[in-house]
Amino acid sequence: MLFGRRRKYNEAFLNSFGKIKDDVFSFDLIESYFKNKKNESSFQVLSDKTCQDLDFDELFMFLDRTQSKVGQQYLYNKLRCIPSDQDQLKRNESLIETFRENTDLRLKTQKQLDRLSANGCGYISSLFQEEYIKPPKWFFLIPLLSYTSLFSLLLIPFNRNLFFVFLGVVIINLGIHYWNKKNLYYNLLSIPALLELSNTAKILFEEDCFKNINPKLKLSTDVIDKLRFKMKFFKIGSDTASEFEAAMWMIIELVNIMFLLEPIFLFSILKQFDTKRAELESVFTFVGEIDSLISVASLREGTASYCIPNITESNSIMLVEELYHPLITNAVPNSIRVKDKSILLTGSNMSGKTTFIRTIGVNVLTGLTLNTCFGKSFSLPRMRIFSAIRISDDLMNDRSYYFEEVLTIKEMIEESQSENTNLFLLDEIFKGTNTIERISAGKAVLSSIAKGNNIVFVSTHDIELADLLQDEYELYHFSEIVGHKTVDFDYKLKSGKLKNRNAIKILQINGYPESVIQEANSLALEMDTSLALNI
Repeated sequence: MLFGRRRKYNEAFLNSFGKIKDDVFSFDLIESYFKNKKNESSFQVLSDKTCQDLDFDELFMFLDRTQSKVGQQYLYNKLRCIPSDQDQLKRNESLIETFRENTDLRLKTQKQLDRLSANGCGYISSLFQEEYIKPPKWFFLIPLLSYTSLFSLLLIPFNRNLFFVFLGVVIINLGIHYWNKKNLYYNLLSIPALLELSNTAKILFEEDCFKNINPKLKLSTDVIDKLRFKMKFFKIGSDTASEFEAAMWMIIELVNIMFLLEPIFLFSILKQFDTKRAELESVFTFVGEIDSLISVASLREGTASYCIPNITESNSIMLVEELYHPLITNAVPNSIRVKDKSILLTGSNMSGKTTFIRTIGVNVLTGLTLNTCFGKSFSLPRMRIFSAIRISDDLMNDRSYYFEEVLTIKEMIEESQSENTNLFLLDEIFKGTNTIERISAGKAVLSSIAKGNNIVFVSTHDIELADLLQDEYELYHFSEIVGHKTVDFDYKLKSGKLKNRNAIKILQINGYPESVIQEANSLALEMDTSLALNI
């Protein structure tokens, strides 16, 4: 029976390797470690705005192959923070390949990480990131009541009247015990989970290949071990799955009430944790790093085409070969060479402009954080990512679409003046205003942010904008084939600007009245002439 269970356990891990997780993603919990962590040492912390533009949540659900809640939170933070260097690249790549080749080690490691897959393990980070509940000013009475309860109980055989003293103290203790339950509630999951984390970390540390991740890990696990006895009280109370555990919980609950062990142990543990936050986080990051590397190994195993990026020192050069978007089924790959000039894309709706811009952004992100890109090859500098792709009205602050766009692009202009290499991703710049001002302002802004070490990818429907920027931007386009009754897209990037306009033709094949089509064509010709004279 036990052997069969182990075999099924192994088969489950084997079958899941290289596969997308079938799981419920609770992002409030997943992102909690990132939200509370100070990431000042990072080259860039990706903004919520850019995450929204790149469909970050959907991307994370595709990339995440972690086994534990700790690893999941760690991976989320890793993806949101572009590192300043690649110091650990060689070590990480070695471990990723080890996980892909050494099935026994991978299964052994995944079994340990699976001990941290319960939701309660998602609260471990609160023990070293959040403020603790402070004991009340009258807390000094709790030890006195505990000792009074103990001594009166022990002396009852010698003086039966002490039973009433014991009973009175227990009644007071009962009120304090349940008052403390609300304090205990915030830590009932995290403290037992921390024990599991420490146990898992110590077992993983026995593998020589993991020791370089944190050679001083034992100093951190020793901090937790010193409080192991007190923490076990919370472990039993947090899990009453079996009848024996339920009986044990009832006995311990009675002892806790009589001697107020819960508040005494809880505030004692939190006081000691408060001075050892760094040690607790080091255990967390040790396990999280291992799990995230197995996740990358699984991602690569299940990806038909991926590459390890070449991070260069050439700030204005980007070489892209057959890059594709990982979230699109049967995505069409595209190649491009960026050198000295930025990129301006023209094309009609649904032709692939915005998807290509997102493809660049997503692959820059995964390349710089996971050292993994989706394509044949990708050479790029270390860069920060800024975007203005998906902008909407801010109704809560009474801001229009155009005003939100103005503020977003203003931030880009400010960032473009830094010495860092920046990647700016824009879709239909200033589409919230009229044609003449959109083209004029768009040209001025795009000329400004393309200077220095910056690389810009921008899409537009305005052919006139492409004419104004042809000396500063390389022009590319996406196009469609309009038949008698069909519109087909090949999603292939083509050199030069779009020469054909098919929007009115698409109206025609969809049955619009001929009078509407003729008037639209006539007005388009007049507006082309007028716009050319005004610009």
